[in-house]
Amino acid sequence: MAEPLVYILVLNYRAWRDTLLCLKALERLEYPNYRLLVLDNASDNDAVAQLRAAYPGLEIVELKRNLGFAGGNNVGLRQALAEGADYVWLLNPDTIPEPEALSAMVGLAEQDPRIGAVGSVLLDMDNPQQVQAWGGGEVVLPWGLVRLLTHPRQAARLSYISGASLLVRRRALEQVGLLDEGFFMYGEDCDYGLRLRKAGFLLAVAPQARVRHKGGTSWHGSLQADENFAAYNVRLFRKHAPWPRLAVAGYTLFWLAEYSLRGRFDKVGALWRGLRRGWQLPL
Repeated sequence: MAEPLVYILVLNYRAWRDTLLCLKALERLEYPNYRLLVLDNASDNDAVAQLRAAYPGLEIVELKRNLGFAGGNNVGLRQALAEGADYVWLLNPDTIPEPEALSAMVGLAEQDPRIGAVGSVLLDMDNPQQVQAWGGGEVVLPWGLVRLLTHPRQAARLSYISGASLLVRRRALEQVGLLDEGFFMYGEDCDYGLRLRKAGFLLAVAPQARVRHKGGTSWHGSLQADENFAAYNVRLFRKHAPWPRLAVAGYTLFWLAEYSLRGRFDKVGALWRGLRRGWQLPL
């Protein structure tokens, strides 16, 4: 029997150099049955021209405006489902997957139909011996805790698969739906993992699927990133936590302590702005 059809979605925004490195790595994939779709989130530079020059036959969907991570990927998810994909792999453009990564993820998913999503082992781009995340992270809703997991012994605490490398089963997409576009940046992968688990699906990590990840391509070092991170985590707690105010209070105390100990009072300001925005975001 032929291997399941996998759609690979790479959402580009400005950072065409990273995207080209990712596409070069995808050429070495061992998995034989996949289709690659690049979505450009209305980049305001020459990203599309650069990508087309390097890969003239590349399928690129040019979005008319920046739809964020969820909205941009949802365009690709709809196309993938319409064209018969069995799985969809959301892959950040600032990643370099090892050749066996996709085969390992699909192989694990095929072992158990209850698995709704599979993640990979995310490694630091510049120091591949350093694990960024073992698939994804944990969300402790009552206390407002969101953190990455970095070791296989923590797998039982997995609440979500990181959107940097997220393989989703077709049936899960059909049953749970697409990404929540109310999360423009950050929180969408946490939300989706919680929704998958609530629907009865399992989350899994393929240890042989190793993906190097840079992180922070578009917003690295930006106070706007800190503000967005806070705002969309507040929205996450409002949507899922049993006691949203308690969760937000716990989240706030943690980051106030973290930033204060580092002497980053500029980040404290961004935190407060994000908290205010988060309560105003529609659910």
